[in-house]
Amino acid sequence: MITLPNLDCASTNIQQENQQLNISAADYSLLTDLYQLTMAACYTGEGVEQSSASFELSVRRLPENFGYLIAMGLAQALEYLEKFRFSASQIAALQATGIFEGASDRFWSLLLEGRFTGDVWAVPEGTAVFANETLLRVEAPLWQAQLVETYLLNTINYQTLIATKAARIRDVAGEKATLLEFGTRRAFSPQGSLWAARAALAGGLDATSNVLAALQLGQKPSGTMAHALVMALSAMAGGEEQAFIAFHRYFPGASLLIDTYDTIAAAKKLAEKVNSGEMKLAGVRLDSGDLVNLSKEVRSLLPEVSIFASGDLDEWEIAKLKAKDAQIDAYGLGTRLVTGSPINGVYKLVEIDGIPVMKESSGKITYPGRKQIFRTINEGKIKGDRLGLADETYSIEQPLLQLMVKDGKRIQASETLAEIRQRSTASVASLPEETRQLNHPVSLQVEISAELEKLTQQTQRLGIGD
Repeated sequence: MITLPNLDCASTNIQQENQQLNISAADYSLLTDLYQLTMAACYTGEGVEQSSASFELSVRRLPENFGYLIAMGLAQALEYLEKFRFSASQIAALQATGIFEGASDRFWSLLLEGRFTGDVWAVPEGTAVFANETLLRVEAPLWQAQLVETYLLNTINYQTLIATKAARIRDVAGEKATLLEFGTRRAFSPQGSLWAARAALAGGLDATSNVLAALQLGQKPSGTMAHALVMALSAMAGGEEQAFIAFHRYFPGASLLIDTYDTIAAAKKLAEKVNSGEMKLAGVRLDSGDLVNLSKEVRSLLPEVSIFASGDLDEWEIAKLKAKDAQIDAYGLGTRLVTGSPINGVYKLVEIDGIPVMKESSGKITYPGRKQIFRTINEGKIKGDRLGLADETYSIEQPLLQLMVKDGKRIQASETLAEIRQRSTASVASLPEETRQLNHPVSLQVEISAELEKLTQQTQRLGIGD
């Protein structure tokens, strides 16, 4: 339930400010920018709220040193659209702000009675995409298509970033490496940590330490141990060795963290127990120091034990470790996976009541009209992409945007995480080598169809802009 603001009562304001900000699915429609609501109110006042509108979500440019993106976040976007609605208490809360005093009664009834009734076209999750390609298109009454912008950008921008980084990490680490997502404590919010875990698994990682995310996704959570346990049990039991024995007693399959004090000394003690048959050790974890030399020394002491590394790792750091022949079998990815250069996805009006429109601002030009991506694939490799109009057809090119929602109802079954991950893996494998490289990648150049170029020139001459 939404608490109505009392703007004249200071004590009420202080109490509300100190309340923890919580979010539930019922609140998602209010999880938007104010201007989405004020624009919808304006559309309604002008009597154009039901005009047929098409908005497209795309990325203007890739983050630095990214040659591609792996599209992600569609599942949450579609779930949001299915549940899109405003309750009476939410509407009362909006009215109590005083911001909407000029809004018509029709606006409030529209919010109370409205549901998402439009169509959604999108590329399937796990698909490799490039700058200026349409990832998603919403075709709906203008007020609906406008109001959903903020949430769609939030979930798709963030999950696409995480999935892309996960795919790059998997590409560098190789198929045999075990990759775990450890980013919950560094994610931008509790909700963000769930999305990050999902996107990381869909992008190519093996498991997550986030228990809630893992269980909600039908996965088994995975993790090791922290320095705190080693320090606590060492202090009370008389030594690091006793801490290892205690933890191993309850979790014999877990990796032991051996760098709290002296990494090599710890490895030697464990090697004695392994060699004497006292302990069957599955793995050890290194979280600091010179990972290259430490991993080599640990390997010489524990040749049959898996070596797990963590500590601000990303695709570049893993590449450096591999180049120096570090003896590492598994990696934990946290801070640098769930943070980083943002995906600057945008959501722009491309058609209104059948009239193509475009934005012509310097550096922010958009293409008009409803569009489709046409991809040429030969022997499993991407040979080129063409951005064209939605009603164009090409004999050998595969259209990527699929109809996901028709008249507000989903028409395609939800995909499993395994299916999305398989597509992510195949997408990366289909890319040219120069596009996959970490440093100075060469992104695929997207061709503009003759029909789209013609429409762009016509729209520019007519001066119809967004």
